[in-house]
Amino acid sequence: MTLPLPEHAGRRCHNVLNPLHSTHYFSPDLGREMAAVGVGNERTAYFAVRAAALGAVGAGTVTAAFFNFRHELVAGHVPAVWQTASPETVLAARLRAVDATLGRLLGEDVLASGEVAEAAKLALRAAEACSRAARPLYAAHADLPVPEAPHLALWHAATLLREHRGDGHLAVLLDAGLDPVEALVSHTATGKGMVPQWVLGTRGWSRADWEAASGRLRERGLLDADGELTVAGTELRRDIEDRTDRLDRAPYEHLGAAGVERLTEIAKGLLMRAFAAGAFPEGMLGKG
Repeated sequence: MTLPLPEHAGRRCHNVLNPLHSTHYFSPDLGREMAAVGVGNERTAYFAVRAAALGAVGAGTVTAAFFNFRHELVAGHVPAVWQTASPETVLAARLRAVDATLGRLLGEDVLASGEVAEAAKLALRAAEACSRAARPLYAAHADLPVPEAPHLALWHAATLLREHRGDGHLAVLLDAGLDPVEALVSHTATGKGMVPQWVLGTRGWSRADWEAASGRLRERGLLDADGELTVAGTELRRDIEDRTDRLDRAPYEHLGAAGVERLTEIAKGLLMRAFAAGAFPEGMLGKG
């Protein structure tokens, strides 16, 4: 008999797998590998590595799929980057960077461990139940081959699960009537998103854009005068996550309660090791 999943089990699993996927975005290894193929700008490298699975797409596609970046920022890097490095070249550079990053953060002994191999099998098993329908970033990555090395297979599966949840999450944000900046402001107000300085420095929005979005959220009764979520705002953000859970339940139900618990346990241990090794910049998360 298959045991039902505990409440939020899939979200808890996602919350430790997603940062493991993201370690390479903040890694000097990514900068080195991308510079070696002619892409030396950090922002260009980010847009290229995350969009490369889609092919040599234009700025409109990337803006739509990524959701919370200013279109003019995206257009300053895409599609020009594909003239320097093809999507295939970028994907190969990304995988080399991931290999180096995980080796440096976790240690080669950990990468070769039975736990990493077990986690890879569990995560890939979960990803079997992901759906391509209306999920462009997930679908594009699902068409890529699974790497042979267990730690890279785990990273690949974490990427699939991350983008699957992310694509569904964007549909929920749209249905909640939040535009990209409003979504960022309200997420930051929960204390779980990036601080405003990081958002403004990486997403292309101005302080005026941020303040205007805050004003719209106040008019809806979702944000108070101090920039904190109101009761209604807290309820909306909670509902957004609950609805995202429902759209993302298939992979974790497919894996089963015991598998989800074990995958979460292993991934949490790996993530704590990566944090301890300095995987992420200090001061990036929180309300600021």
